Amino acid sequence: MTPFGAKVRELRTARGVTLKDMAEAIGVSPAYLSALEHGKRGRPTWFLLQRIIGYFNVIWDDAEELQRLSEISHPRVVIDTAGLDPRATAFANRLAETIGTLDAGALDRLTRELEASAVRGGRGR
Repeated sequence: MTPFGAKVRELRTARGVTLKDMAEAIGVSPAYLSALEHGKRGRPTWFLLQRIIGYFNVIWDDAEELQRLSEISHPRVVIDTAGLDPRATAFANRLAETIGTLDAGALDRLTRELEASAVRGGRGR
């Protein structure tokens, strides 16, 4: 499941909405919406994202959160390390090999370290 899919499911569940009802309301099939929630489909298009935001009638901050989550929710990531330090290539390959074995704590620690490193390097959000 992607971060975006988890948030959509959380919103749907909190409002007591079935997958079928939501899918019909936003103009997609229940199978597509399920695949989107489970990370078996890529990120939603901007237009679909707007329909989802409108469907839930969320406030501005929540709409921004859904947008941000959709941007980091592509289920199949490709990391191009061409021209980078060989250590970057080794790191990307090692991550690809082991990401499925990392527990929640390890994922949280690595995410914090990457974000802190990006800020230190001047590439923060």
